[in-house]
Amino acid sequence: MSTDKKPLLEVRDLKQHFPISSGSLLQKQVGAIRAVDGVSFDVYPGETLGIVGESGCGKSTTVRSISQLYKPTSGSVKFNGVDLVSADTRTMLKARRDIQMIFQDPYASLDPRMTVRSIIAEPMVIYNNRKLLETPMSPMEIERRVEELMERVGLNKAFKNRYPHEFSGGQRQRIGIARALALNPKIILADEPVSALDVSIQSQILNLLVDLQKEFGLTYLFIAHDLAVIQHISTRVAVMYLGKIVEISEAVQLYDNPLHPYTIALLSAAPIPDPKVERERKRIILTGDVPSPDKERTGCYFYDRCPKKMPWCSCHIPPMFDINEKQQVACWLYDKRDLSKVTMEEAEADAAKNAN
Repeated sequence: MSTDKKPLLEVRDLKQHFPISSGSLLQKQVGAIRAVDGVSFDVYPGETLGIVGESGCGKSTTVRSISQLYKPTSGSVKFNGVDLVSADTRTMLKARRDIQMIFQDPYASLDPRMTVRSIIAEPMVIYNNRKLLETPMSPMEIERRVEELMERVGLNKAFKNRYPHEFSGGQRQRIGIARALALNPKIILADEPVSALDVSIQSQILNLLVDLQKEFGLTYLFIAHDLAVIQHISTRVAVMYLGKIVEISEAVQLYDNPLHPYTIALLSAAPIPDPKVERERKRIILTGDVPSPDKERTGCYFYDRCPKKMPWCSCHIPPMFDINEKQQVACWLYDKRDLSKVTMEEAEADAAKNAN
């Protein structure tokens, strides 16, 4: 996907496999859960890249692997030219100043024994003590910064000595956002930040995030399973299925013209706030369940449930095809060759030939 900007974040062939062990005494690895299985994308300064997909498709694992909360099995994550996967402790600590996270559960991600003041001030205190801030901060400056952040996210600074349990879910998420802003980051990894909130509160938090992005020039990697939320906030959208990105496109283009069979089915399940259109449109019901991610796949990851599958798809993993400057899709339907006429025997013979 062509652009004049240089990517702020470059993810290449990122894999996150969790081992499956067996044995009561001597634990032996007998397999692996392939939560993320070869993901590649770029995030550009000032944009919001939304990642959407079914529960369990690897969205949250992807952002946790990018932030190195999980050490990736393989692949590279470059932020401002620094590979975070191979970075040493101090380099990683410097990079984390510019990479912050907002977590899904605003209560579980806040220490219940700490006051709001301590929670928001903690990143500044840590980086100040380790002399990693560009300008050292005095305790009074940290205090003022905490109050400014609370006011900016819509919290009364008089509540800074209260504890997380004294706030509502929406207020707790605002505390999490204030903590993420404490070090003036360049990118925020938002892991379903509104999914645990009421619908009315969701809109408030989304509008707050949009305002903060404009004010501070932030870049977002935004995870959600709600298609309406992704459409509202995203510049571009990546669609994930079974640990793979199957389509990536500008948000407007994706919703107007989805290409991958999974994307089409996913969008058909989203309700439309127009009774007439809702009654007349056709919903695509996918057959079967999502396959288990514990098996290595040699063909398209969506093959088992795809209504348009071909024999070729069963034993060939599709690459990303450039449809235009704004849209890429991993589907053999968009190969220049007519693969619909290839038999299963021919497809398997070709796969065996390439394997040797």
